[in-house]
Amino acid sequence: MTLMISALMPTYNRADLAFERGEGAWLYTTDGRRFLDFAAGIATCSVGHANPQLVKAITEQAAKVMHVSNLFRVPQAERLAARLVENTFADSVFFCNSGAEANEGMVKAIRRAQAKSGHPERTRILCFEGAFHGRTLGMLSATGNPTYLDGFGERAPGFDHVPLNNMNAVRDAVTPETAGVMLEPIQGESGIKAADKRFLQELRAMCDEFGLFLGFDEVQTGVGRTGRLFAHEWSGVTPDVMSAAKGLGGGFPIGAILAREEVAKHLTPGSHGTTFGGNPLACAAANAVLDILLAPGFLEQVRERAAFLDRHLDTLIKDFPDIFSERRGMGLMIGLRCIPKVSDVLAAAQAAGLLAVSAGDNVLRLVPPLIISEQDCLEAVKCLRQAAATVRAAILETIS
Repeated sequence: MTLMISALMPTYNRADLAFERGEGAWLYTTDGRRFLDFAAGIATCSVGHANPQLVKAITEQAAKVMHVSNLFRVPQAERLAARLVENTFADSVFFCNSGAEANEGMVKAIRRAQAKSGHPERTRILCFEGAFHGRTLGMLSATGNPTYLDGFGERAPGFDHVPLNNMNAVRDAVTPETAGVMLEPIQGESGIKAADKRFLQELRAMCDEFGLFLGFDEVQTGVGRTGRLFAHEWSGVTPDVMSAAKGLGGGFPIGAILAREEVAKHLTPGSHGTTFGGNPLACAAANAVLDILLAPGFLEQVRERAAFLDRHLDTLIKDFPDIFSERRGMGLMIGLRCIPKVSDVLAAAQAAGLLAVSAGDNVLRLVPPLIISEQDCLEAVKCLRQAAATVRAAILETIS
């Protein structure tokens, strides 16, 4: 074990846990411990661990053909794209491997659509403070966080940043070189911070006014996470282009760019590409996920579970006002803002048997599989109560 860890680059502060199997919302370690997984691979294991439908789809496809490249037709990708088009605003879809890659492609699509529509000067993308769009050099620049950019040289040009939910700042930042706007309906990494419904509506109106393209990064918020297939549906606002990933493959890597024809028609042969993206295995996995999510009543059940969990979390906050100050988010994308260090609360939750994820602004992020039961919700809150009590006791001991 030591040799395996030492051979990996030191890019992660890994918890000393190794999981050998999972079932539903639960994970089991190599040394026999059980954890309730409210991290879900960072909002990725959307239909739970070892989901029978997903396992069957992957196993059957792997036994046939996994990869052929996009030099040939891929029926699994054609079916997946058609289903996404049928259930969203999009006219067509491009498949890739990850959220960062999908966001890179979204930026390319916006810039190329402007250039091919007679505005080659429009190359700049308006982004927002607190965003997170991925770890490629381009998306680090779109994110704009100096910590993530440290040591990687000059920023990639073409990205401007303004405060979220500040329409005056947005309008002031628009120039003749602005091509479009890119944002997350709910910022995950910076602390589960939602864009206001009115703000999104005004962004749409402004983009229409100035001939800009509106792009939504739904890598984390999409694929049922908020109780709708995509989070922007709650606002009634339709983007021109959108990225998706994470939960789309239920844990198997896949990303996607969804776009209206006005944008998509300019991604002609040779303008963009991918080796692995949209291969038969990845698309078989994503089709199995859609089979589950699009089944009658599934998203309604997600909303019901979220409301049930919210009620119990609100009680938790009232009982531990010295540990938690507020609940944020929508659906099963939940943030609990902590008063002590979130790292202390996260560690205590893990010790109590609950896996979660930290986020900016001292927030504990809860992003469980979408298939959780009411009993799973109650167990999670029980673990959080135990964690809060542990942290409270440690604080009191320090004071005394």
